[in-house]
Amino acid sequence: MDAIQGLAMTADQTRSALRDTKRIVVKIGSRALRAAGGRYVQVAEQLASQVKAGRRVILVSSGAVAVGRERLGLEDRPKKVALLQAAAATGQSLLMRAYEDAFEARGIHVAQVLLTHDVVSDRDRYLHARRAIDELLRLGVVPIINENDTVSIDELRFGDNDQLAAMVCTLIGADLLVMLSDVVGVLDDKNERISLVRDVVDIEHFIKPPEDDVGLGGMRSKVEAARRATLHGLPVAIGPAASADFLDKLMRGEDVGTLLLPHGSPLPSRKHWIAYTLKPRGRIVVDAGACRALGQRNSSLLPAGIVSVTGSFKVGDAVSIVSEEGAEVARGLARYDAGDVKLLAGGHTQQIAERVENHLGDEVVHRDDIVLTKKGG
Repeated sequence: MDAIQGLAMTADQTRSALRDTKRIVVKIGSRALRAAGGRYVQVAEQLASQVKAGRRVILVSSGAVAVGRERLGLEDRPKKVALLQAAAATGQSLLMRAYEDAFEARGIHVAQVLLTHDVVSDRDRYLHARRAIDELLRLGVVPIINENDTVSIDELRFGDNDQLAAMVCTLIGADLLVMLSDVVGVLDDKNERISLVRDVVDIEHFIKPPEDDVGLGGMRSKVEAARRATLHGLPVAIGPAASADFLDKLMRGEDVGTLLLPHGSPLPSRKHWIAYTLKPRGRIVVDAGACRALGQRNSSLLPAGIVSVTGSFKVGDAVSIVSEEGAEVARGLARYDAGDVKLLAGGHTQQIAERVENHLGDEVVHRDDIVLTKKGG
């Protein structure tokens, strides 16, 4: 979001800049949605208000499993995968029916968009999904996005809908992520709301685990999703789903919820996709010299700096590049498969043609396909 860039802006100036927001992703979790008998109407009213103000809004909503559990009479969140999928299938149609009724009463159409991780991990499918959502927004429709829990298995999962919401921001070019929670915002050790956060690291020690099994997220997941979004140059607001006018107040620049500022230089969409959308299929351990070359000189990863390889990645798969101490330095797209990288490890570029059958370049991971990660310092 261009309006929020300088860390020198005052809190009031920062919040006032939110008025210029044009495209918003709003996420609500199961606990927040299902409280007080269901907040479908309240959510619809707030989003409808933003649509009528000329903004384009995307809703990422959990709740299918929770609604399905209730319909099927299941007391606990299912641990058996097939039963979890059955609950999701049962609940998703009920979830959409409730949203359709709430939005239609306010003259707004909605569309169901169910995603699995493989859709956004393939670049072509990723771009097709973006174009479809763009068209829905152009037509004035509110897309309601959820993970497709009915078919999702571990390797196809986003983790939870907080992470999905952060990925959707990148997917559709949002300039604000709003996460509706069951608390007034991020709370400090005195249980007081933190108004403005300039670096996510400053609040990580305040985060408490969730107290029930209704949803997968909790504040820790929200803060991690916020970290990903702020690294893409987006402000993130976390606030109370219980408030009927939180979103309206936020967009007027009032001091509500917790606002997390963009941190550092925004990552281009493709690099954010590499770092935070793709799941690493393996690890490449590199020596101290390679760590310095990657971090200080924006270098490609060459065979000489590689110590060891784990995983079974193929050409083009995402890999995690880690130091010998185990700290992640970067993520990137491999130009050789795992077997070939093992053969190349520690060698010179002149030896590539001798060691592997196909010479695909001097770089194991090219600098254009490398993204330094925060964990790497």
